[in-house]
Amino acid sequence: MPFINNTLYGGIKIVKSKTSKSKSKTTRSAKKPTKKAKRDIKLQNIVATTTLWQDIPLIKLAETLPNTEYNPEQFPGLVMRIKEPKTSALIFSSGKVVCTGAKSMLKVKDSIRAIIKNIEKISIRIKVDKVLKEIKVQNMVASGSIGMDLNLNNLAMTLENTEYEPEQFPGLVFKLAGTNATFLLFSNGKIVCTGTKSEKKLHEAVDKLVVHLKKHIK
Repeated sequence: MPFINNTLYGGIKIVKSKTSKSKSKTTRSAKKPTKKAKRDIKLQNIVATTTLWQDIPLIKLAETLPNTEYNPEQFPGLVMRIKEPKTSALIFSSGKVVCTGAKSMLKVKDSIRAIIKNIEKISIRIKVDKVLKEIKVQNMVASGSIGMDLNLNNLAMTLENTEYEPEQFPGLVFKLAGTNATFLLFSNGKIVCTGTKSEKKLHEAVDKLVVHLKKHIK
């Protein structure tokens, strides 16, 4: 999964003085607090499941549709790629579907509709509304910034439920107690959150993370 690019945080702009009077003015401006970056968390991927309520002939589906991959010797599910919205789905012969890649629940539903439309090309009729009602979110992945620099070495020593091997990877893994969320933290304040099943729970977990981190920042 690709991480978001590094963001430069705002700093204090110090202007060179021409006279002794302006030097004192410059000194005062240098003492202004650094402007903090705003918190910005965005959904990157939703993993959702549903059922088509009937068996699906995967071999026939693979032979008919060019946007599929099916190797039953290696894996029992058929991979279907959807162009719009850009998502992928695992379809099993039992009718179970796992959809990944959508960045909103609206896009999840659009993807499921596209999957059904593709399946109907092999003369299988599926009740769309019934399938949409069975959508269940299994995981949400979000990334962004919490607007503060982090001392990962210090956090690794003071926080519980962490994994940090800077020689192998620059991020610290932190399982936040009291939530289903697991965070990947970076020193520049960038984070990746996984494990929640709703946007409400996601943002609650991020809020709780920020409060928790502030207690450990010196």
